[in-house]
This record gives sequence, C-alpha cells and structure tokens, in this order.
Amino acid sequence: MRGKSKFKSHILKPDARYGSLDVAKFINKVMKSGKKDLAIKMVYSAFDIIAKELNLTGLEVFSSVVNKITPQLEVKPRRIGGATYQVPVEIKPNRAKMLAYRWLINSANEAKGKPFDIKLAEEMISAYKETGNAYQMKINMHKAAEANKAFAHFARY
Repeated sequence: MRGKSKFKSHILKPDARYGSLDVAKFINKVMKSGKKDLAIKMVYSAFDIIAKELNLTGLEVFSSVVNKITPQLEVKPRRIGGATYQVPVEIKPNRAKMLAYRWLINSANEAKGKPFDIKLAEEMISAYKETGNAYQMKINMHKAAEANKAFAHFARY
C-alpha cells in the first residue's frame, strides 16, 4: 500500500505593482474563468480610485480593510449526544483572510449598476470607515460566536 503523499502548495509570486503576496492572492480571488489580466486591471483601478478619494495609497487602505474585516471566531456545528450545537472556534489565519477577501468581492458583486472596479473601491472605502456589507458580515459572525459562547467547551471534541 502506498504511503500518503503530502500536498504541495504552489508558490505564489507577489504582484507586479506593490510586490505584495496579499494583493496577489486577492487578484486570484477576483479572477474569473482564468482572465487574470482583467482581474489585475480591475483591482489596480479600484486601488487608484481609493487613492484619489482618501489620499492614501491603495495598498495601505487594502491592508487596513483586510485587517478590519478579518474575523477571529466562527461557529461550527458539532453533534454531541444527539443534539447539534453551534460551537465558536478560532479561525486559522489563512482561512480568515480568505473569508475577508470573499466577503469584499461578494459585497462588491451584490451592488448593481456600476462597473466592478468602482463597486470594489466603494466597498473597500466603506469597510475602511467600518461600515458596509463586508464589515457587517464580520460583526454578524462575531455576534453568532458570542451568542454561542456557552458551547465553547465542546470545541475540543
């Protein structure tokens, strides 16, 4: 019987403009159907819009926004003794960042009637000001974890 081979994660190159791995991951998350050039244009365009409005670099605002909307806790269902409890657990850093990216992109996609880069810039600006859908999603997740704090002792099972 063969031994289990360990999955090799591929090495991601930093993005061209800022040299940031986080921006490169975000671009990959924005990308649809393998159209990376289009995703790069949209993200950089959103960063330029942010830079004009807030007089800060797009990277500063992006990293601040990601830190503000990155959740620390989430609830996971655990079945114990025939009952299912929503147990609050800490999130690993990679998953937390991916959730933040996903929330940003989905919140921007929900707004209709404007190009994606403008919607993304507006969502980032609202998250920077601690308003908007993406920030609200983090708050809701933390409220759910706080409400189910009584079941935290089930996290070890």
